[in-house]
Amino acid sequence: MSAIYERTPWTPYRRHWRLPSGKTLELGHRTLIMGILNVTPDSFSDGGRYLAVDAAVAHAKRMVEEGADVIDVGGESTRPGSRPVSAEEEMARVLPVIERLSREVDVPISIDTYKAEVARRAVAAGADIVNDVWGFKKDPDMAAAVAHLQCPAVLMHNRSEPVYRDFVREVLEDLIECVKLAREAGVPEDLLILDPGIGFGKTYAHNVELMGRLTDIVRLGFPVLLGTSRKSMIRLTLDLPADDVVEGTGATVAFGIAQGCQIVRVHDVKEMKRVAVMTDAMVYGPGQTA
Repeated sequence: MSAIYERTPWTPYRRHWRLPSGKTLELGHRTLIMGILNVTPDSFSDGGRYLAVDAAVAHAKRMVEEGADVIDVGGESTRPGSRPVSAEEEMARVLPVIERLSREVDVPISIDTYKAEVARRAVAAGADIVNDVWGFKKDPDMAAAVAHLQCPAVLMHNRSEPVYRDFVREVLEDLIECVKLAREAGVPEDLLILDPGIGFGKTYAHNVELMGRLTDIVRLGFPVLLGTSRKSMIRLTLDLPADDVVEGTGATVAFGIAQGCQIVRVHDVKEMKRVAVMTDAMVYGPGQTA
């Protein structure tokens, strides 16, 4: 008897990164959890809660205990309408936190920035990964900085305005342009991670459509990070505030993992870790370690 359908398995992209701090990160055996640490006064979900260094470090330690594999530190809100900050102000927020975390937690630290100078100073302070929401396109020095740092980098899709003729095709083309910038600057391709940029330069309909086409991004040949946590797509669908969408976030996390996303960036680490472990048992196979 033939099956109703035949599932076409995807092969995880495997990476073993030796990071600038001396820590290591293994990718390809299970979903990695990136915990969000916003050291900002105005982030859409938790602005101001972790602006003080002690509060930020305590929250990061709590996320590690709950299962975070990476802590992503950001010093500038990227919500729509947020105020841009200078590199100096951004560094004043993030560097003391990164310096403390590099000594007090065992997991790698990511710096969420699009500014080359912030990236350089953050890695010098103990960060291991650069997470650029503009995919090397905002700061012309960023690609060269990462090439010099020789650290993994997340290239996120973004546009100033959500204007497209052929939406998914153009997202893929934009991401390929980001990879080209990295390659031309000398960044090894095995250090690159792609992010579809859910909630950035896209309408609600675009975000929902792209969630159903994540396999197209996975097929570009790079690990994919998915950042949907508490995003407006979920809040609008459920008609709920940002602090009450854990189930909606869980649905997007599970759906993304099933399509081949290998890292998920989340606020609610404990809950999303459980979602990832359960989904991994079905996607990677039983017996995978959490």
